[in-house]
Amino acid sequence: MIRISILPVKRAVLAAITDAHDVFTYTNSLLKQKGKPELFRISLVGLGKDVQLNDGLFTIRPDGQIYKEQRHDLIVIPPMSGDMISATYLNKDYAGWIADQYKNGAEVASFCVGAFLLAFSGLLKNKQCSTHWDYANEFRSYYPAVQLVEDKIFTADTGLYSSGGNNAYWSLLLYLIEKFTDRQTAIQVAKHFVVDINKVNQTPFVVFKGYKKHDDELIKEIQTFIEQNFTEKLTVTDLGAKYHIVRRTFERRFLKATHLTVAEYIQRIKIEAAKKLLETGRRSVSEVMVAVGYADTQSFRDAFKKITDLTPVAYRDKYLLLR
Repeated sequence: MIRISILPVKRAVLAAITDAHDVFTYTNSLLKQKGKPELFRISLVGLGKDVQLNDGLFTIRPDGQIYKEQRHDLIVIPPMSGDMISATYLNKDYAGWIADQYKNGAEVASFCVGAFLLAFSGLLKNKQCSTHWDYANEFRSYYPAVQLVEDKIFTADTGLYSSGGNNAYWSLLLYLIEKFTDRQTAIQVAKHFVVDINKVNQTPFVVFKGYKKHDDELIKEIQTFIEQNFTEKLTVTDLGAKYHIVRRTFERRFLKATHLTVAEYIQRIKIEAAKKLLETGRRSVSEVMVAVGYADTQSFRDAFKKITDLTPVAYRDKYLLLR
């Protein structure tokens, strides 16, 4: 029997808790239908007796407390809502326990921004991890020793699992079901919950906003200038001259503040603008290319695919708002 322990953390996203519980419970029912014994023992394990969520709208009553002596095979950390640093602090008492359980043989899976709590435990140092793309730069700032893989729907690294943004945890759940059972069972679970079992990348869903949660005011000013003038031919040399900053110092400060090179930032801004134009369907791909400052079709296509994992045509067909 594999013991699945779901943590009803403070500020947890309730849907992730119930979905995880439902997936493992349904898998048990499938196994019973095949004449096999149930595989999972699912429980909610918390710090106390009750957890209030959504400003008291919901109350979760855990099946047990974390400090009681019991075996855990897989610990599930759901995503948290609100500011991640304060949410992590509210749940800090889980961190040491999670680390101890992992050292004693338990595996750990974090959903979405639950990765902040998993990273706080210290287990992710020099390990791969995924989280919500919108929190990627913030995560990097607080946990630079973690190998963040922001384009992946989920990651698996030595018994530590993590999923990307929001509903990406469904892909991780299906991966875990296949790991603990077999491919056929995972497919049956995917069909029951109407989930795509082969989704591995979250880059098509990323909305690039530019990272400005840093204290370098000059770099913020340059970021704003780039965002307002991205259709022009912008170079590192010209930007450095405009803002009276030596190129090497400029590049170092920009990378430190934004986690992107200047060229990468300009490219991300251009492609984000292209995505929005393609979603409306009012212009052809060639017109969009020119509108965002590209002159070469192949360069535009390569840059677009590198960032979104889709060609401009495929992206337009997938997200076209006006039919």
